[in-house]
Amino acid sequence: MILIVLMSLPQTAWPREWRFDGVDRVVAIADIHGAYDAMVSTLQSADVLDPELSWTGGTTNLVIVGDILDRGPKSRAVMDLLMRLEGEAESAGGRVHVLIGNHESMILTGDMRYVSAQEYAAFAEDEDRAERKRWFEVFVKQQGAEKGAVRAEFEQNYPPGYFAMRRAFRPDGIYGRWLLEKNIIVVINGTAFVHGGLSPEVTRIGLDGVNQALQKELADFTGVLDVLTDAEILSPTDSHYKYESILNNFMPALSEDPVIMHAVSAGIRLNESEILGVDGPLWYRSNVNCPGIIEEHRLDAALAAIGADRVVVGHTPTPNRKVLQRFGGRLIEIDTGMLNFYYSGIGHALILEGESVSVTSQAGVKSSVPDHPRQVGRRSSGLTTEKLQQLLETGEIVTIGKVSPNNRKMPARTEVKISDGKYTVNAMFHKREAKGVYPGVAAYRMDRLLELDMVPVTVMREIKGSDGSLQFMPDNRTDEMLRSLSGQVGSSSSCSITDQWAAMYVFDVLVYNEGRSQQRMLYDKSSWRLMLSEHERTFANKKGRPSHLKKVNLDVNDGWKNALSAMTNQVLHDNFSDVLDNRRLGALAARRDQLLATRSQPAGRKK
Repeated sequence: MILIVLMSLPQTAWPREWRFDGVDRVVAIADIHGAYDAMVSTLQSADVLDPELSWTGGTTNLVIVGDILDRGPKSRAVMDLLMRLEGEAESAGGRVHVLIGNHESMILTGDMRYVSAQEYAAFAEDEDRAERKRWFEVFVKQQGAEKGAVRAEFEQNYPPGYFAMRRAFRPDGIYGRWLLEKNIIVVINGTAFVHGGLSPEVTRIGLDGVNQALQKELADFTGVLDVLTDAEILSPTDSHYKYESILNNFMPALSEDPVIMHAVSAGIRLNESEILGVDGPLWYRSNVNCPGIIEEHRLDAALAAIGADRVVVGHTPTPNRKVLQRFGGRLIEIDTGMLNFYYSGIGHALILEGESVSVTSQAGVKSSVPDHPRQVGRRSSGLTTEKLQQLLETGEIVTIGKVSPNNRKMPARTEVKISDGKYTVNAMFHKREAKGVYPGVAAYRMDRLLELDMVPVTVMREIKGSDGSLQFMPDNRTDEMLRSLSGQVGSSSSCSITDQWAAMYVFDVLVYNEGRSQQRMLYDKSSWRLMLSEHERTFANKKGRPSHLKKVNLDVNDGWKNALSAMTNQVLHDNFSDVLDNRRLGALAARRDQLLATRSQPAGRKK
């Protein structure tokens, strides 16, 4: 059994504490990534560290929301300081909570892709020459080549300090032992802190399950890897992504030690642990990156499951490198790209005192926590939704060009380039077909009302004497036809494309979209967020579904139920009476009611 393999290794003590109440002050930072100087300045600005680098936070609880390691130059110095501050804070009645991030789990399990040269160099003096010689001999054997032929490759890929660093992160190493005692989630005064996010997996197993079962799987996996490395079945030079193949192809001798055989089978199983997966709490980005209609009800379910009112996450750098919030403050994002040369941000600390929520930067600038900006489609960072809307409404038309329709039933469309002197954008114009009816604008407003966040900014505008809808067309985009032809790229999107399609289907039924085509399903190529374009064939005076959606399983989940229930007839009138006539408003209300009565039939999530 796996316990036989691990019985000689240092064991993490369970149960640990992971829920704390009655804390006067909480300070949280995330994603240090070896940016030691920025971290120190941020902690000093938050009044938990003095100029001599001693704890001055008193009873403050400091939370490090994962990702101390990788990319930056001084991750070892960061760990050494935090290890010392843990004791100093406890003596003062405070506490330092270091949480495991995905980069900690990567280093613990031998995924060294993002380790910087300076991080290896910090361990060079600890490296044993005999150790380095041993693994070079193993490497030569693996390559099946002469020593001279592979020496340069070995020295380049495994520089001085590499093997000492790997040893320090073993379960019995100074940093491995320290990290494997850390929680994945803590809840302080009702606020949860986790590196990636609260996924449906967290809802399923709860707080205790995450901090016991998943954390133990990580500890067990690191222990198994070390057993297999000591037996030279695995080598420190093996890529993390080769483990499965190596272990599946392992050919044991007839007299092979049963402990080794158990370690091989355990390694295969633990390599698929949820803690290492994109839907695990260390990697999950959908809380931040998925539209509200998809994600808000999932977050609420996870919060209820762990007994928390809100969650603070890192992992995903905020678009403006400031601390942001979503869902009425139930989600707070604090990864502000502290490692400046890589992420172009600076350190920020979130400060929670009673009902007060504030932020201080490493430069000492105080601020509040604004909402995460809505941004459908790539554009200049200073061009907010409001500014873009104004630009489309009043900007100068630079060029106009005709585009032939790809379907005879569709009217001709017009491409427009618009500028206000500072920003220039491209847009698509469609003439209105009926008096007082602007379906493109109505689709955009519906998107805003639902928090779908898939329809680019669309406004009413007159172009060459014709009224119609003018829709922003972002750069760096592709469409579904090109995506499918290129081999389904984007399937690893941090907001599942399956989830996005499911939301699109419900939206298209609600607005009765008869014109959806692959060319009108756009993607931001940097994030693979779905963007729905050109809605001139929507909001017909019809009930039910468009013909192409009659057999589609609709996932009318709790998010949709909540949003549709809030969309009363008065809300519809207030938001759409100037862009839809009464007959279309009545049909829209009827489709709303039909969707509310629909039994959800989700197609399943794609990881």
